[in-house]
Amino acid sequence: MTSVSELRSDGYPEPPPRAWAKEIDALDEHCADFLRRSPLSMLATSDADGRTTVTPRGGPPGFVRVLDAKRIAWADLTGNRRIDGLRQILDNPQVGLLFLIPGMRETLRIDGTAYLTRDPVVLRAVDVPGRTASLAVGVAVRTAFVHCGKAMIRSRVWQPASWPAPEELPSAAAMLLAARSERIPVEQAAASLEQGYVTHLW
Repeated sequence: MTSVSELRSDGYPEPPPRAWAKEIDALDEHCADFLRRSPLSMLATSDADGRTTVTPRGGPPGFVRVLDAKRIAWADLTGNRRIDGLRQILDNPQVGLLFLIPGMRETLRIDGTAYLTRDPVVLRAVDVPGRTASLAVGVAVRTAFVHCGKAMIRSRVWQPASWPAPEELPSAAAMLLAARSERIPVEQAAASLEQGYVTHLW
């Protein structure tokens, strides 16, 4: 496939007008309510050459704050210090966000222009209990809309009965050891990983 017209003629006809009409250019009260309840988002960023990555952002419900109808922001919390998303925002500020609420099939998508700020007013607005923010990420909203719940329904992601047993999950510690070619016991790596979650969560 090399063109949209090919896609449209091969199983992807134009959607009904309501599929386009749901897209708005500012946050309404429904978007704001969704954000107040969301503890998790996925942030898509690209560098100047178009190389793209997606990083999770999480916190207490409402950790992403609505500053006004055209702006959202959140505190940048401790991560792995690779600052993948932050570096890419400096290269190319165009971002996409997907917000989730546990148990809800539909998601909220927001696209816009991101920026990094130490503005004291914004930092106070995005404070997370127990941690004072030193840097905030803001997004000037370009579009926002609700995404249908088909992916969540198909994946059964919110249905505990469909979840694998803990002992069936992949080992993150083993994955990290293999990637780094490190030769230490998996149990030791797993304990170190868990300790990091305890001591450096915020």
